[in-house]
Amino acid sequence: MKKLHLQSTSYNYLENAFKEWLDILGFAERTVYTLPNAVREFLHYLEQKSIKQINQITHQVIKEYYTYLISRASERQGGALSSNYINHHFWALEKFFEFLHHKGTQNLPEINLKRLKKETLEREILTIEEIKELYEIVENQQTNTRKQEALNYQDKVLLTIYYGCGLRRTEGINISVDDINFDTRVLHVKKGKNSKQRLIPFNKTTAKTLQDWVYEYRTILVKDKAEHKLFINRYGKPLTGGTLGVRLRNIIDQSDNIKLKEKTITLHSLRHSIATHLLANGMDIQKVQRFLGHSSLETTQIYTHLLEEQKE
Repeated sequence: MKKLHLQSTSYNYLENAFKEWLDILGFAERTVYTLPNAVREFLHYLEQKSIKQINQITHQVIKEYYTYLISRASERQGGALSSNYINHHFWALEKFFEFLHHKGTQNLPEINLKRLKKETLEREILTIEEIKELYEIVENQQTNTRKQEALNYQDKVLLTIYYGCGLRRTEGINISVDDINFDTRVLHVKKGKNSKQRLIPFNKTTAKTLQDWVYEYRTILVKDKAEHKLFINRYGKPLTGGTLGVRLRNIIDQSDNIKLKEKTITLHSLRHSIATHLLANGMDIQKVQRFLGHSSLETTQIYTHLLEEQKE
């Protein structure tokens, strides 16, 4: 990613001191360069959150940073960040915290990526009943104009793409109308994680939702016929992940379910939820792996661990 500039003098000092520490310990030249770069992104994140002192870092801050990384788009490839990139970031933080301990900094939280993955999934997964409630909300939204009716219908498409098809945040944003084959009922994800492609089969219900959107509602919003992105705003321009996230939050805010409202729900939560529900319903884990586009079966197995704990 592009080089970030830190405003804090103390954070700049810590980054440079960390780099010198790695060099003195004899780390490889590339490591001495890449680890401080990863730490700079973390320090920049702290600045954006108005956290001005290292001793203000809590486990909650680390959890929120992990959530930020898994939802951030890759500037180089356009898809979500790879697992290797995130793992490298947290190895950098582990070494950085080791350096801080060496300097005498106390009361720093533990860096445990496996625990963070598990905690993030636990707080984000919705039950099947909660998913049904979200669908009911979008079905019953009030409309005053045809344009508003189209925008409201797009909320249903949002749930269909991110829950029904299990897409990552950036994958959904990049989907074009041309990527949907209604004859074979297959969705072609062309810009997945690490630039990988995959084909996702969908059922008749999903087909009906997407067909109604493409041929009836989306045409109300489109002004330029050359615009092929699936998700568009009221002006006919492509929607961003941030706007889709706001739309999802708006759906949730219409619920009377306090427990649902208290959950930290993002677009990625819908993907986590469908993965858990498919495994709970007995789908083979390797099929779920292919459906989600996971490179490693180990990543998919996180969901099985959560299911086992829920049964205990």
